[in-house]
Amino acid sequence: MPLNSISPIDGRYFEKTRVLAPYFSEKALMKYRIMVEGEYLIALSLGKIAHLRKFNTKEIKKIRSLYNLSPKDFERIKNIEKTTNHDVKAVEYFIKEKLSKTSFKNSIEWVHFGLTSEDTNNLAYGLILSEVTAKVLIPKLKEINHELELLAKRYKNLPMLARTHGQPASPTTFGKEINVFAHRLGRGLDHLLGQKILVKLNGASGNYNAHAVAFPKFDWLRFSKNFITGLNKKLTFKLELNLFTTQIEPHDSYIELFDRFKRFNNMLIDLNQDIWRYISDDWVEQKSKVGETGSSTMPHKINPIDFENSEGNLGLANALFEFFARKLPVSRLQRDLSDSTVERNFGSAFAYSYLAYTSLLKGLSKISVNKTKIKEGLKKHPEVITEAIQTILRREGVKMPYEKLKELTRGKQVTLDDIHNFINSLDIGEKIKKELLKITPENYTGLASKLASG
Repeated sequence: MPLNSISPIDGRYFEKTRVLAPYFSEKALMKYRIMVEGEYLIALSLGKIAHLRKFNTKEIKKIRSLYNLSPKDFERIKNIEKTTNHDVKAVEYFIKEKLSKTSFKNSIEWVHFGLTSEDTNNLAYGLILSEVTAKVLIPKLKEINHELELLAKRYKNLPMLARTHGQPASPTTFGKEINVFAHRLGRGLDHLLGQKILVKLNGASGNYNAHAVAFPKFDWLRFSKNFITGLNKKLTFKLELNLFTTQIEPHDSYIELFDRFKRFNNMLIDLNQDIWRYISDDWVEQKSKVGETGSSTMPHKINPIDFENSEGNLGLANALFEFFARKLPVSRLQRDLSDSTVERNFGSAFAYSYLAYTSLLKGLSKISVNKTKIKEGLKKHPEVITEAIQTILRREGVKMPYEKLKELTRGKQVTLDDIHNFINSLDIGEKIKKELLKITPENYTGLASKLASG
């Protein structure tokens, strides 16, 4: 573990978040930039542009071999950057250096032809966001969703006291309440799968100026569309060409993606807090692990640290996502560079999210439901069936049943016997009385069991 890391992501939590390094590290960004430049060069050669010959299969393979960036290659790019003070230009020079002593020696000036650095960067980030979402983040969210669905089905019939405004309310089942979160998460995943990331490939001011002046008769718009189509072949989250940009793509689709993750994170903050409360009430228990300590002074404690860790990291992630949403869509005139350093922190937001997801899953794996405590909590509040009673009495045309039950129960501690005595005192038929007397806090759960399975 790097003991001198400033960020816990690269220090304390590195082992838990290193799965994101192939997408958000400095080396990864360089790799994706080389990939964009390489695929662009290949597309130019296949595009029947005058002055550029068509590369053969072996040559195309040679270009693509550059994408496997070795530590030595990365070091070389960083050394070039010390002179250029420009990271994308360093990538361009690296590629030219690699190709200059091969059959490409007369074609190297086609590397980065007509492009501005933002053409390379925005496409690199588009590929990164597409791949990390599909390969890392969605699988983890699906894993959470699966665990919640299993939990919901396992306890679909377990009656539980509901609380609205923190007060006892009409009963539900534990499974149904968990399935609320599973459904929310599943719906969010369905929406996420339709997300597209907008990208540009149109030069320094967004007008294809350099492209058009060099080859005015070439159809650059069609070329750009075909190029993006080619990149999309292996992507789950598709890139979409944006023709209407300044020097930078306006980043609106980034914000759409980040907002989806922010909503996921808000759902999971809600879940973490509910589970925390269930643990506090002894309705949910945590498994103890030999050797672990809950408190430095209180030996008995098993703290809900996984849910607390998850909640805290979700908050950190959302703070970054919210800042991205405020910052990235705003750029002075045709371009300023203030978005560049912000984009380099995308990995932090996703790392905090991923860390939270893994902590939540760890917490879920260590809990069990205390059926006895849940049922005891429900039995302590028989007054929750008064909703059922007053509703049936309304059906039967009894006058002011709500008000009568309010007088009996509001602000008072009542027993099930008190409620039964009230029912027996009513001037209603015996059949209705029997119907009312059958209602208990345990069976007054409506369609909760069915909803827990839906």
